[in-house]
Amino acid sequence: MTGQLTFIGNATTLLQHSGFTVLTDPNFLHKGERAYLGKAIVSRRLTEPALRIDELPPVDVVVLSHLHADHFDRRARDGLDKSLPIVTTRAAARKLRTWGFENAVALDTWQTHSLTRDDGASLAITAAPGTHAPGPLAALLPPVMGSVLTFTPTVGDPLRLYITGDTLVHDDLREVPRRHPDLDVGLWHLGGTRIPGVLGLGVMVTMDAGQGADLYELVRPRRLVPVHHSDYGVFTSPLSDFLAECDRRGLDGVRPVAPGQVIPLPPP
Repeated sequence: MTGQLTFIGNATTLLQHSGFTVLTDPNFLHKGERAYLGKAIVSRRLTEPALRIDELPPVDVVVLSHLHADHFDRRARDGLDKSLPIVTTRAAARKLRTWGFENAVALDTWQTHSLTRDDGASLAITAAPGTHAPGPLAALLPPVMGSVLTFTPTVGDPLRLYITGDTLVHDDLREVPRRHPDLDVGLWHLGGTRIPGVLGLGVMVTMDAGQGADLYELVRPRRLVPVHHSDYGVFTSPLSDFLAECDRRGLDGVRPVAPGQVIPLPPP
């Protein structure tokens, strides 16, 4: 059984497979609007989202890597159905409940939340490790999770999809391929996001081209879809750098998508 991935922009996608529709990291700010990232850090959006909230199909569940405004913004807070289950970190779930999202689901690393349809198809969402910043700086940023989504249709093979979340490469990520050696698709959050640091030097808090390729070599999904690389001014590592680095290393399973583009799941 095949499904499809629709790229809306930044880290926002629609994943449709086995009768389920999953919305990831909902970011619907318009071009020129500001995302407030905490600690007096603000970044303007450089692009338009490909869809508005009122243009979405019915959504079964939201998977939210962490509570930053370029992943869950004020438009998502005000426009999404408050009854939607949102699977995320404990810190994010607590805040979401104060905004009226009573079905926010908090996961610790390697915990799983499952959904089952009347026809027997199922979706398992498992939290994976993530760290948003190096060393002590991690305490200043929201906790972040990756996630492994396993779509199991009533007929056909399961689809296993890994979303990195806004993580840097670190040792705990070695557990991802140990537990999930047969990943069909990877959704990579890139961009080389930098926040102000000492002496005016930015501190990188999401993977740049080199780290993204390192994680690709470690986890080795059959296909990799890069996202989170072009939409905000805090990004310093463009998609072209990642594609060039993967080409240099002979990593040939990358499948770029443009905003609004729909590709099959798994990608050919």
